[in-house]
Amino acid sequence: MRLDKFISGQLPGMTRSRVRELLRSKRVTLDGVPATDGQLKIDPETAAVAVDGEPVPYRRFLYIVMNKPSGVVTAVRDSLSQTVMELLPEKLRRQGLFPAGRLDKDTEGLLLITDDGELCHRMLSPGAHVEKEYAVGLSKPLPKDAAGLFKSGIVLEDGTRCRPAELIPGGDPLSCRVLLTEGRYHQVKRMIAAAGSGVTSLKRVRIGGLLLPEGLPPGESIELEEAVAKALIFSKNRHIDCFPSI
Repeated sequence: MRLDKFISGQLPGMTRSRVRELLRSKRVTLDGVPATDGQLKIDPETAAVAVDGEPVPYRRFLYIVMNKPSGVVTAVRDSLSQTVMELLPEKLRRQGLFPAGRLDKDTEGLLLITDDGELCHRMLSPGAHVEKEYAVGLSKPLPKDAAGLFKSGIVLEDGTRCRPAELIPGGDPLSCRVLLTEGRYHQVKRMIAAAGSGVTSLKRVRIGGLLLPEGLPPGESIELEEAVAKALIFSKNRHIDCFPSI
């Protein structure tokens, strides 16, 4: 990897032109020696790169858990609305990040932001059967046979039959949990409508074994280590708490 690409990819808000300025000013060191040539090839796993004396740690990919608030769009950029990327703290920003999947503008909860395209593809692949769990507010109570309809594969208004899903009653008649392994457009809302009710609030609380941290405020984010992210997302265990200190 080229030295200038390494620096621009690892430091938040760092453009190639800014990197060139740092190199010209001899503010970059490589293995303790001032470096001015951005085209130098380095091994990112072993090279000791520093800017202004501060080491630049190498992270091959970033895995960020966000508690997405309502009213924000799941996109890298949008000309009309605030995006989830604009909510990231400066220390977690770098080129190439994108939301893995999407949540509707009015939907809250667990969102993974990463620059690992392979993991995103695996996670969203229909064949992976990664389970997502949603907390749902209802406009009116669901009929008694709703859980059975979900279990057998509920048919949407357009005739599409969904995969079997799980509907768990909430603590009151106007709440429930929906567990599913698909990612169709507005799927939870359409499933609830097909069962005879409507959605007043929707919050994703889990992807695979990755739970939304209870103490993470809306709009806030936290970084996951690569091994932890991969292990949790593809886990069949629904109740792993990897954020006990939040």
